[in-house]
Amino acid sequence: MIIAGHQPEYLPYIGLICKAMQADVFVFVDNTQYAKKSFQNRNKIRTSNGPKGWIWLTVPVITHGRFHQKIKDVLINNKLRWREKHFKSMYYSYKGTPFFENYIPFFEKIYLQKWEKLVDLNETILKTIFKILETDIKILKNSDYNIIGEKTDMLLDMCQKIEADGYLSGQGGKLYVDESKFKKAGLSHQYCEFKHPVYKQKFEPFVPNMSSIDLLFNKGPESKEIIFRSDERKNQKNN
Repeated sequence: MIIAGHQPEYLPYIGLICKAMQADVFVFVDNTQYAKKSFQNRNKIRTSNGPKGWIWLTVPVITHGRFHQKIKDVLINNKLRWREKHFKSMYYSYKGTPFFENYIPFFEKIYLQKWEKLVDLNETILKTIFKILETDIKILKNSDYNIIGEKTDMLLDMCQKIEADGYLSGQGGKLYVDESKFKKAGLSHQYCEFKHPVYKQKFEPFVPNMSSIDLLFNKGPESKEIIFRSDERKNQKNN
């Protein structure tokens, strides 16, 4: 069993989905410190407005006096009407895309609910994306397993407590993963070599690094194969 992990992101981008889909189990790393102005509570969607052609959708969270809070404890600030704003932005940005009618009900259901914790919202969105992609991936939280350590040591502890045979890192892991520790522990370690795909968007020119919903609304069922092909390891094996 191979596992992959990442901090839970809001409306995650394709690279995270790609890594998760190459693993048997995906682990939410929710027991580390929350990072402000990160993708944990915001992401980009493609629009026709502005010079950049995209906007941020940001979930307001309570951070005052909670500088050292962990991701699993972050509360959403529901005094602000963010759910209505996010859904309307998504609705009008992607209305008219080929698969809008297929998938917008999934997200409407999410935004009709009131969410207290950011991690619960992000988990539901990820599960919804997996459901749309017809991908059966189990999601766990590292806070449920009392995972300890930092960097490579944390990944090793995660593998051992979840009883995995190895770990799949994103390309960012190359900056800190000590592969010799995996070898010493008798565990495998690989990197997901993600290369962002280019596909037809509603608006031109193509803008990368949007939320994965951009791919879903534009390409529908084909999204699954597009995501699989975006792992360069597969292309190398086929050549």
